[in-house]
Amino acid sequence: MVQPIPLEPHVQRKSIAVIGNPNSGKSTLFNALTGLNAQTGNFPGTTVEGKHARIRLDGIPVELIDLPGAYSLQAATPDEQVASDYLLGCIVNREPPDALVVTVDASNLERNLFLASQVLELGMPTVIALTMVDIAERHGMRINTEKLSGELGCPVLAVNAKAGKGIAEIKVALLASIGEPEPPPRKDCLDLPACDSCTSCAFNSRFNWTEDVTSRVVSGEARTTRERTDRIDSVLTHPKLGLLAFMVVMLTIFYLIFRVAQIPMELIDGLFGTVGAWVEGLLPPGDFRNLLVQGVIGGVGGMLIFLPQIGILFFFLALLEDTGYMARAAFVMDRLMRRVGLPGTAFVPMVSAHACAIPAIMSTRIIGDPRDRLLTILVLPLMTCSARIPVYAMVTALLFPNKHLLAALVFCGAISLGVIAALVMAFIFRHTILPGESKPLILELPGYKLPSLRNALLYTVDRSWVFIKQAGTIILMISIILWVLATYPKSGTAPGAVVLLEQAESLKTSDAAGAARLEAQAARESHRYALEQSMAGRMGKCIEPIVRPLGFDWQIGIGIISSFAAREVIVSTLSVVYGMGEEGADEPEGLYASMRKAKGPDGKLKFNTATCLSLLVFYVLAMQCLPTQAVTKRETNSWKWAAFQLGYMSVLAYVAALMTYQLVSRLG
Repeated sequence: MVQPIPLEPHVQRKSIAVIGNPNSGKSTLFNALTGLNAQTGNFPGTTVEGKHARIRLDGIPVELIDLPGAYSLQAATPDEQVASDYLLGCIVNREPPDALVVTVDASNLERNLFLASQVLELGMPTVIALTMVDIAERHGMRINTEKLSGELGCPVLAVNAKAGKGIAEIKVALLASIGEPEPPPRKDCLDLPACDSCTSCAFNSRFNWTEDVTSRVVSGEARTTRERTDRIDSVLTHPKLGLLAFMVVMLTIFYLIFRVAQIPMELIDGLFGTVGAWVEGLLPPGDFRNLLVQGVIGGVGGMLIFLPQIGILFFFLALLEDTGYMARAAFVMDRLMRRVGLPGTAFVPMVSAHACAIPAIMSTRIIGDPRDRLLTILVLPLMTCSARIPVYAMVTALLFPNKHLLAALVFCGAISLGVIAALVMAFIFRHTILPGESKPLILELPGYKLPSLRNALLYTVDRSWVFIKQAGTIILMISIILWVLATYPKSGTAPGAVVLLEQAESLKTSDAAGAARLEAQAARESHRYALEQSMAGRMGKCIEPIVRPLGFDWQIGIGIISSFAAREVIVSTLSVVYGMGEEGADEPEGLYASMRKAKGPDGKLKFNTATCLSLLVFYVLAMQCLPTQAVTKRETNSWKWAAFQLGYMSVLAYVAALMTYQLVSRLG
């Protein structure tokens, strides 16, 4: 469950909130003040996320809160509403902060002063952190901070958080601000004027004020870098060239997620395999050892193996956001995505979902509108993730063992089917359960700048830790439950294993190697029999009447049930079911040969063309990944949408697989 921003009354600890426009350097300043001490959580009653950290200013304990970016306290988005409510004391069980830091972008002073003027009217002790001063100076602008301080009536300090300049001065000013007398009563929650039109606008005087203040404190002839920015934007925001550039950028990130992440993923897998083997050798055989090795260690390893993909994705998303490119990418994709009811910003999560749906769902936080974000989350698992690849490889190898071109075409068709299904379902949901048009994309195109590697790393560590701490606990619980289902109730000795062991015993003196092979075969037979008699096996037999119209039997049913832990588990499960043992998944040729020869009670081949294509379609469209469900619940703050996601994808997969099997069977 998501931990909310702390709600305990602040009797001794003072609280300071950091607020500012998006892209004004707010998070950079917060990171410079807190480092790795920050924690992430949702504000009470919302899915809007913020950071908080406990620091000390000259020995005084202070809680620092990073509020969502806002352009105005007259909220137009959920993020702005949370920021406004927090400052006005409208969040239940949460007192307003004792002091404020407002980040103001020096290169866009007039626009940033609009929010600053609203904040100052609240009457709280406030410090203005003037950011992007170096950019303003490159533009030929000189800002008189003393004069601006006089205009605003509060301290104004120039900072360069990336270089650590001005941070000490900010801390001194904050220490002084929390020692000020109790501020005057704050405004009521509904006291802010509404902006209904541009004619006689209630904010007109505020706009005029920001313009006048800017003209009085800024000196020098401003040189614009608009020409250079326009030249870059002529390519990156071009309807065709911009789309091509975006595809190159996203494919590069996708390649890194899919390929480069394999190295640390294999290291993590090897590490937990080694730990599992060590524990297995340390403890005597029994259920407790199996629980630790297969349930706990296997579950933790199965969770942490996603970390490299999550880290790479969020690291590069942070870099792209910091450079100013993400706003351009959203602009380019908006026109195409809105045709199916999705915002342009949904394209980044959809591309990254081809590596893993878990980090993709987490990355939907870049989508501002909650309805658009929910719609994107609901369709993301339809994209082909890396966990489906072993299933696709198994099915195509069964269908076309020596026809690589046909196998490649079917493989590509499966990936394309996932994309098409996601777009079609987004269109349907937009016209049914989430009606209306996606909100028009209104955004500021920030100036280009060099990204901060430190901020990107801090962001990556934060996102990774959130995944481990919150989603990981649910994933571990699911892994243990699935282990229990596959282990109990205990079965007796497999009849086939008894015969094999007797044969092995008689061969030990004359053929030791042959005896060893028979013993290994007996172990595989025992494992297969135990799985068949377990709750998972019995559930497979229970669902056989349901999956039979799809061409599946109870053995494939066991694979379907076990693959709720992770889709690719079906390969190792079928290895056990077909007498190959778990190691059979690492020797695919032997497994595929065994499956090709497998026959049903009617004497017909089990894995014929119709069954293979039905299984392929089912795994393209089915959820079959409860860890993804856990993350969906976390990001939507409700099991309702996670259950709906599982339900609609299961129905979609069943109907599509049914149609595929029946059609191909009739065509022969």
